[in-house]
Amino acid sequence: MLKLLIPTLMLVPTIWTLPTKWLWPATLAHSLIIALTSLTLLKNMLDTGWCSLNHYMATDPLSTPLLILTCWLLPLMILASQNHTSHEPMNRQRMYIMLLTSLQFFLILAFSATELIMFYIMFETTLIPTLIIITRWGNQTERLNAGTYFLFYTLAGSLPLLVALLLLQNSTGSLSLLTLQYMNPTHLTSFADKLWWTGCLLAFLVKMPLYGVHLWLPKAHVEAPIAGSMILAAVLLKLGGYGMMRVITMLEPLTKQLSYPFIILALWGIIMTGSICLRQTDLKSLIAYSSVSHMGLVAGGILIQTPWGFTGALILMIAHGLTSSALFCLANTNYERTHSRTMMLARGLQIILPLMTAWWFIASLANLALPPLPNLMGELMIISSLFNWTWWSLVLTGAGTLITAAYSLYMFLMTQRGPTPLHITALDPTHSREHLLMTLHFLPLMLLILKPELIWGWTT
Repeated sequence: MLKLLIPTLMLVPTIWTLPTKWLWPATLAHSLIIALTSLTLLKNMLDTGWCSLNHYMATDPLSTPLLILTCWLLPLMILASQNHTSHEPMNRQRMYIMLLTSLQFFLILAFSATELIMFYIMFETTLIPTLIIITRWGNQTERLNAGTYFLFYTLAGSLPLLVALLLLQNSTGSLSLLTLQYMNPTHLTSFADKLWWTGCLLAFLVKMPLYGVHLWLPKAHVEAPIAGSMILAAVLLKLGGYGMMRVITMLEPLTKQLSYPFIILALWGIIMTGSICLRQTDLKSLIAYSSVSHMGLVAGGILIQTPWGFTGALILMIAHGLTSSALFCLANTNYERTHSRTMMLARGLQIILPLMTAWWFIASLANLALPPLPNLMGELMIISSLFNWTWWSLVLTGAGTLITAAYSLYMFLMTQRGPTPLHITALDPTHSREHLLMTLHFLPLMLLILKPELIWGWTT
């Protein structure tokens, strides 16, 4: 693990000592080397159990794909932000890259923590850089409001988790993930036990977010700069799913009864947020609501606790991370040229930027889960495990899939097809930097089709 943590830490002095002209190329190269180094973790993946084990950190088939996704995203965020921050003073640009680096550092520690308290501390620490990125570098005046929503939703959800973990430490004497799986099953029957169960899961359900506590997400996404949106959609939402997978194995036998309302909310949320997407005018808001819809499916897959549900949830988390991050990058390329996120004001871009349309098309198809992409594999696994649990779920998941296809195509047609408005005839051409960015998003997605067992998690 130190081969990832130490280079990430050394990126900080590098950022502050580099000459101005080398800041972006050197940090990009450095972070790309870290991302490529992280791929070496895959060679231990197909062994079962833990590897890279030391006192505080270890990886297993569940955390490795998420850890690699985190490392892969830093160079992509640096690539995407270069144009966005180019007019800022040099010190602010350095500060911006340093915040992104610190976010990667905390996320690596969160995904590789073997102690639940260490995971909790890192889970909370990621709030600080994200909050600064949203409130300082956001585009609109609403950004402070969005930051407040983001902070208080997440904090209100995660304080009960701290109490629940301290209670668990008190009763079992350990919070190590290595030993908790072997503890004697507790017979949870009292009302206090039910409150403890809710406390354990609430923080993760708010972070995912579950429909009903999702209002912070569209606000945060819409106001965040491009790197903030990318890291939020691709990795920070996955912290919720990862935490749930870790904690839910200890919560037997209560989950059987208590998870019903949450599964219903998650499945109902797929339909509701999909319907909201169909009438969105704001492009970033549409992509943000689609994230809530996909995460509802992931929450359903985790809460029914079957091997297929867990596997499908992990596959969908990785695939969604790459796809939604790519969609935010595409929305940003539109925004940088037209300075508007309203879809009606920037239509018919196919004539002006034909190669960008190809990327939009691939991203929209990935978002609606076209075979043979991993998005479809994850969705099918979750839907079939939910169907096996109760056939009624097919009504909700089936409708959700149809609506997903509808709003993905609606997004593509609204931005790329139709008559080009007269006010956007003189746009900058697309840059090689943007095409490289899109290639680095979709290449891992395409390669995962060839070897999907890398992201199957515990069932490999």
